Amino acid sequence: MSDSVAPTLTPTSAAPAAPSGRPWIRKAALAAAGAVLLAFLGLWFVTRNQESTDDAFIESNVVQISPHVGGYVTRVLVNDNQWVKAGDVLAEIDARDYELRVRQAEANLAATEARHGAAQQDLSVVTTTSKAQIEQARSALEAARASSAQATAQAAAAEAQAQLTHADLQRYDALYRKDEISRQRLDQASTAERAAQAQWEAAKRGAAAAAAQVAQAEGRLAEAHSGPRQVALKREQAASGHASVEEARAALEQAKLDLSYTRLVAPVDGRVTRKSFYQGQLIQPGPAIMAIVYGNPWVVANFKETQLRRMRPGQSVEVTVDAYPGRVYKGHVDSLQAGTGARFSLLPPENASGNYVKVVQRVPVKIVFDEKAEDLLRLSPGMSVEPKVLLTDKAP
Repeated sequence: MSDSVAPTLTPTSAAPAAPSGRPWIRKAALAAAGAVLLAFLGLWFVTRNQESTDDAFIESNVVQISPHVGGYVTRVLVNDNQWVKAGDVLAEIDARDYELRVRQAEANLAATEARHGAAQQDLSVVTTTSKAQIEQARSALEAARASSAQATAQAAAAEAQAQLTHADLQRYDALYRKDEISRQRLDQASTAERAAQAQWEAAKRGAAAAAAQVAQAEGRLAEAHSGPRQVALKREQAASGHASVEEARAALEQAKLDLSYTRLVAPVDGRVTRKSFYQGQLIQPGPAIMAIVYGNPWVVANFKETQLRRMRPGQSVEVTVDAYPGRVYKGHVDSLQAGTGARFSLLPPENASGNYVKVVQRVPVKIVFDEKAEDLLRLSPGMSVEPKVLLTDKAP
């Protein structure tokens, strides 16, 4: 049996390394990363002094047109989006009822003025005759008192004469009984006594009548003294009549004003919008039936509160409007609202109750255009815009 010889393994050289891939791919990746980095750096460099937001809209002055009086519309003289000037008639309301009210107020004013004129004449007459009546009544009283004194004196004299004739009659009667005088002499004494009694009675009635005249004269004087009070009363009546005239005149002016309100007139130059009435329609005071957009528009941009650190009034703004993407409008920051939009909303948030989650608030910023008025005619309230505030500008 022969010996077998084991094969001898000789070491061989190592195989060459496989190629590590395409080197240009790596270079392209590095170049792309560098380009992106440079782009971000360039974008940061360009926008580091700018703040912008897409939460911005066009605003403008809008006046609501509401009728002052109600009635049926007889004429409509404007259309939607029509340009009108201040003083142009927009529509007319049936004016017949208001014309009747004007005529009624005119008649009422004429009647009130007539009554006031009569009261003034009465005041003039009473004022003129009051002093004369007092003097006349005083003179009449003095005359009545003099007549009364005279009548009283006459009554006293008649009484004395009556007493004297009565005593004579008694003496003559005693002498007649003694047959010392004749019957004729007694009859004469009796006749004289009756005559004296009659004169006394007449004198007493005259004195009473004179006293009544004094009382009557005193009454007339007291009535005459009431003249100043009557003058004051007439003056108050005249003042009341003047107030009534002024009230009637005001009612007439109100009626004329209501009549003028039957013609709806444009208060400003602008464009008619939201016309919501038609000819023959019954409209009432209060609700707006159209609106007029007027004046130069502006932008209200709601910036985040974190964007306001360097924002100041007067800084330049570039505004792009979504409706006109190829146009850039120039403007400037006018003012920043003193409060966030949420604070002035209908239902402000109540952070003191419940769980609180911090939310970045937005603050309205007013931006005014620097363009000419004729270049802003196409901008309408509510349009979406994107303002870009240049923070490097120095605010005035």
